[in-house]
Amino acid sequence: MYQTLLVPLDGSPRAESILPHVENLAMRFKSKVFFLQVVGPPLQFVNPSLYETTIQTDVIHEYLMDFKQKKEEIAAYLAGIQEVFQKKGIDTGIFIEQGAVVETIISVAQRENVDMIAIASHGRSGLSRVFYGSVAAGIMQKIDRPILIVRARNI
Repeated sequence: MYQTLLVPLDGSPRAESILPHVENLAMRFKSKVFFLQVVGPPLQFVNPSLYETTIQTDVIHEYLMDFKQKKEEIAAYLAGIQEVFQKKGIDTGIFIEQGAVVETIISVAQRENVDMIAIASHGRSGLSRVFYGSVAAGIMQKIDRPILIVRARNI
């Protein structure tokens, strides 16, 4: 039923609260689990018209160096989670992508043809969701496949 699961993580304990649920699903359905972390672009690159129209070479170089270091840290983080799942006999994969978070998660889900996205939500509602946004809500509005959302509390 669920042969492949996509699990977006951001490195927080709240995001990781989805992991026991994913483990249970993967064990039950013998699913492959893809762990994903998305690195958003720096603010200057999102809308350069807000800043200078010309992005200086040294700024780009600094960003690329920071991204390389961040990517190595994310790879180590995801490898640790991957190892826990593999020790339990669960087939896994890792993706580190760059881009707008919601759009990138959806893009990876479509590219890898996953059967379900499993994500933890911070459970914000009302004005806090308006101000802070919600990755889970953004995915729900745009995705064409099942999504498992677990509300993480007090983590």
